[in-house]
Formats: sequence, structure tokens, C-alpha cells
Amino acid sequence: MDASAVDRLRAALSGTGWVERAVALAGSLRSAPHDPGGLLLVGTPEDEPWHLAAHLDDQARYAGVPSLRPVLVRHAPPPGAPPHLAVGLSRLEHVSRGETLLVVAPDAPPERLLERLADARRGGATLLALDGSDQGELGALAHDALLVPQSGPSLDVMGHLLSAAAGAPVRRRFGWRR
Repeated sequence: MDASAVDRLRAALSGTGWVERAVALAGSLRSAPHDPGGLLLVGTPEDEPWHLAAHLDDQARYAGVPSLRPVLVRHAPPPGAPPHLAVGLSRLEHVSRGETLLVVAPDAPPERLLERLADARRGGATLLALDGSDQGELGALAHDALLVPQSGPSLDVMGHLLSAAAGAPVRRRFGWRR
């Protein structure tokens, strides 16, 4: 999605609070303590966040912020998948302080995923969520979450706003910073 399309989304959602919530989560994503390769993007077994992964990767490149480049963690990578598409859930067993998990869940995540996320958080990882479920378990577990009910915009729309805001220059007290 190009910048003008994101601007149209922002304008369409102006005054609803959704843009501000996406910007807030993007701020948490930008300030989370992770190095390049330490942002793990996780979905549910039924919905892996490929689209958001692509947008975050683009933003990392365009904004010159390598720490935004995500590692897509998949529930069932196929045998023989290339290395960048072969990262499985076992990666979550080795998450530690200095890494960030961004979880995208249009529906309630399975219990086994919630358990792995809780273990990662206890191990010191920062846990962020874009949560479309109505159960709230993921949002309650996360350090910061954007809860998007079924009556709100789609998670895809919110992912566009989140990735664009994450790649935007940050206003500092004495000027702008990438």
C-alpha cells in the first residue's frame, strides 16, 4: 500500500481513535528493545500474517530502521522451505530478553500458543499484539495491545496503519529522527 492510500485510510478513520491507537502500538514496536532479527511476527495456525510481514519489511527498508524487519514464525513450515520461510514455533522456546514478539490474531489464539507466548514473556521478551478476538486473553498477556473488535476496522487495515506509523520519522525534542 502506498503512502497516499495510507493517507486515505487515516482520513477515513479520522476522529474514530483507530489511527491514534495504531500509532501508539507502533510507538511500542519502535521502542521495544530488539536488534535486527529480534522482531518475531507470529500469527495463528489459520492465519499467518504474511501481509503485515511484507509491509514491515518494506518500512524497515524505506525508513532505514533494520529492527523493523520481522522474522515470520510459522506454525507448520513445509519441509524444504527456504530458511526465511522455515522458522517454526520451536523458535519461541528460545526467545529471550532483547527480543520482541508481535502477535497478530484475528481470532482467539489456541491455548498452546498462549502458553508459549507466556513463557516467552516470562523469559524477558516484549510481547505486543494486534488482537481481533473477543476473548481478550492475548491482550491481557501482552505488554501492549491493539484490540480490534469485529465491529472495528479489519486487522488488515490496522496492519497497514501500524506498519506505516512504525516506519514514520519520530519527532524528538530537538528535531526529527528516523
